[in-house]
Amino acid sequence: MMLLLVLPLLAMAYVGWHVWTLVPLSRLWRCVLIVTGIASFMLIFLNLSHAIDRMPMWLARWCYDVGNSSIIILLYLVIIFMVLDLGRLLRLVPRAWVYHNFYTTAAIIIGVFAVFLLGNVAYRHKARQTLSLTTSKPLEHPVRLVLLSDLHLGYHNPKAELHRWVEMINAEHPDAVLIAGDIIDMSIRPLADEHMAEEFKRIDAPVYACLGNHEYYTGEAQARHFYDEAGIHLLCDTAVVDGDLCIIGRDDRSNPHRKAAAKVFALADKSKYTIVLDHQPYFLEQAERAGIDFQLSGHTHHGQIWPISWITDRLYECSYGYCRRGDTDYYVSSGMGIWGGKFRIGTRSEYVVATIENKKN
Repeated sequence: MMLLLVLPLLAMAYVGWHVWTLVPLSRLWRCVLIVTGIASFMLIFLNLSHAIDRMPMWLARWCYDVGNSSIIILLYLVIIFMVLDLGRLLRLVPRAWVYHNFYTTAAIIIGVFAVFLLGNVAYRHKARQTLSLTTSKPLEHPVRLVLLSDLHLGYHNPKAELHRWVEMINAEHPDAVLIAGDIIDMSIRPLADEHMAEEFKRIDAPVYACLGNHEYYTGEAQARHFYDEAGIHLLCDTAVVDGDLCIIGRDDRSNPHRKAAAKVFALADKSKYTIVLDHQPYFLEQAERAGIDFQLSGHTHHGQIWPISWITDRLYECSYGYCRRGDTDYYVSSGMGIWGGKFRIGTRSEYVVATIENKKN
């Protein structure tokens, strides 16, 4: 925890020093620039403390967007200045480029603006991913599912955005909608104020979901109340049969007292095509050993931005997309929504349209 606090402070000091030596402005304006950057970053601590829940909605949204976006901007500035420092060390970058240089300053500003503009456009575009699954178990007809994770509804993903997503879901005419956790971002306040539960009721199919770690950050009791109000069937270490499907939802691993996987998977009706919703994609072998047909997870966001995507690829056996172990299929979604700044850089926001059919002889 101490490291998580120290690293941003070191990053701000590192970037602040380079801004001071690079930007060709007076001392006063360089001070204003650096103090503004620090104040913007410090807003994230205000956001995490839930103090913004007591602010007017417009101000709370502004604090959330500015504070959480500043983390990503800080990361990219650190990368840029590290590249310049490495260039200086290797004598590839002249000293004049990094000391009170208008052209270098302008290039960094334009480059960062372009990257984040494109990242915002990429976030707003929701990729439609298709997935074909087969089974030898009996199906009355092919089953069509919309698979989602990580909606992160809140200050940055308001009701208008959810309305657009519901339209996209209904356009697929699914038999059911499955959500692998993190429907709520950090606070129930914006969902309650905007009556977002009503939007979920517009979905023309039953909705099943499990809890994610952000539901625990929000408050489990509040999250459960919202799920119930929205007509979402919460599966928390429980199972339900819907036609030819048996759907199991695991409690999130944020709860240290959640049931063991083997005990939860034992609830499965193995005569049905069995699906597990488990927010965090750890220990994939557990579903394989239990003979589960398919597992849907999320949580990773595929890193959300590059180069964090490289880190998640090394942290998880499968950090994004389709994979298979034995006779069990898996899909780890990069998420429909997003946490923090609304940027997708080198990753994408997506929803999955899955079709389950009988194997052809």
